[in-house]
Amino acid sequence: MGKNVLLVDDSSTMRKIIGRSLRQAGIDFDNIFEAADGLEALDVLENEHVDIVLSDINMPNMDGIAFLREKAARPAMQNIPVLMISTETGDDIIGEAKSLGALGAIKKPFTPDKVNEVLGPLL
Repeated sequence: MGKNVLLVDDSSTMRKIIGRSLRQAGIDFDNIFEAADGLEALDVLENEHVDIVLSDINMPNMDGIAFLREKAARPAMQNIPVLMISTETGDDIIGEAKSLGALGAIKKPFTPDKVNEVLGPLL
């Protein structure tokens, strides 16, 4: 069974850019699921098999930090790894994300090489 990824970002354009960067980095996923915010992401995680989540931090309805907090409270999905992809990669916000289970962060804008460097070892 191949790998599935969930891209969580309120910008559909950014979700497409991230998906393209994954392909350009040579990271092949069977399915790329998308969500516009943390609420949609939780719904996808409830209904689909996802191997890793790439999530923005600043989003309406439920931001990336609230998403991590809620995901951690749900046993069926709490062990799915999350990598933050955001313009906000300061030590305070990333420290909070890591304390809630995020594995790390990629700063926007990014290159396919950076995606491969950070994401490759996690797969």
